[in-house]
Formats: sequence, C-alpha cells, structure tokens
Amino acid sequence: MLGVPFAALSRDEAIARIGAMVRGTGAHQLVLANAHTLNLAAADPAYRDILRAASLVLRDGVGVAIAARLRGRSLAYNFVGTDFMPLLLARIADPQLGVFLFGAAPGVAAAAGEALRRASPAIAIVGATDGYGDFDAVARQVQASGADVLLVALGNPLQERWIAAHLAELNVRLAVGVGALLDFLAGRVPRAPHWIRALRCEWLYRFCLEPGRLWRRYLVGNAKFLWRVARRARMERR
Repeated sequence: MLGVPFAALSRDEAIARIGAMVRGTGAHQLVLANAHTLNLAAADPAYRDILRAASLVLRDGVGVAIAARLRGRSLAYNFVGTDFMPLLLARIADPQLGVFLFGAAPGVAAAAGEALRRASPAIAIVGATDGYGDFDAVARQVQASGADVLLVALGNPLQERWIAAHLAELNVRLAVGVGALLDFLAGRVPRAPHWIRALRCEWLYRFCLEPGRLWRRYLVGNAKFLWRVARRARMERR
C-alpha cells in the first residue's frame, strides 16, 4: 500500500506470529498503520523506509481496508490498537511479560500501566515514563529494565522513527508505536460508544471531541490518502 507492505492476517494469526517474535531472538518493530501513517510515508521516503523495514505491518482503520479493496486485496481484520494491544499483551504473557510504557503526558504512562496490570496480572510493568524528557535517557532506562515489550506513544512519525533509531540497543523483543493508546487506557481520552465502533465510525467520534486538532488529519488527510491510492491503482493497471 503506497510502497508499504502489509500482512494479511487474522487476529489469531497475528497474535501467534507476534508471540513467536517475543519468545524468539532478535528485536522486532511492529507497526499498526492507518491512512495518516501512509500519508506521512508517501511524503517522506525515509519514513517509508522505516515502515518497510518493520518486522510486521498491520492495518488500522477503515481507510486502509478501502484502499486494499481498490487494489483487489483484502485486509479483513482491523487492528485497532486500543483494542488489539491489551488483548495481544494478555495473550502472549506466558507465564509473565515485562512491559515498558513510554510517551504521553506526565502520569499517563503509569496510569495506563496500572490499567494493563489490573486487566492481566501476568503483565509486569517494568517501567513507565512520559514523552517530555530526555529521549536518549529513556533508551537507557528501557535497556536496563529487562522489558520484553516496549509501547511508544509519541504519535506518527516520531514514535516509529525513535523505535527504528534505538531498537538495536533497547534489549527488547518487540517495540510498537501505539499513538493515543496510553491516553485511552488511562481514561484521559474517552472511547466511542460500542455502537459507534461497530459502525466503524470511531474516527468521527474522535473528530467531534477534538475538531481543532484532528480536522486536517481526518477530513483533508483521508481524502488525500484515497486519491493517492486510486492514482497508484490506475498507474499499475496501465
């Protein structure tokens, strides 16, 4: 999709593959990519190369599913990070999983970690720090923590860039950019009601909550993304 390879996996297939990464050797970057992510990649070749080098890219959002259909492909499962990441961590915590949380405003990462721990006692929060300090110092903290999994909530594209730059030294098996996940887990940002999520309109709910911040990303960005995908599809058919 716009030069970024996606894995067409079911939820359980993705959990199995990621679990194997965490239980295996080496350090892996997981990307949950939505239309905004791909718009940034289309405009920034260096960022696109980071996404291409990731161990696994999964689709997050309706826009990417529509784009896949325009190309005659199917990415059936929607890996919404707010739902998928807590489930993933609980499922791969065997017998225990050390998790480090990095990003968001002061206090949010710690509160999010407590929410994860309450939901699954097998998850051990081995560190939590906000996204406003010395990023190099954070890398050293993660390395010393013994974490298996690192969640980075700095927003696109910073979170993926930071992970790619430090992955080799972090001593984790898996690092994931999670956007606003920590804010949701900490209760700082409310989730859309279930019926809105069932209609695949959570993006609209978030836009109504924060129109000043999100109007360009959702209204302009989504249209630009679909235009880019349609243009690429026409070029490939020629």
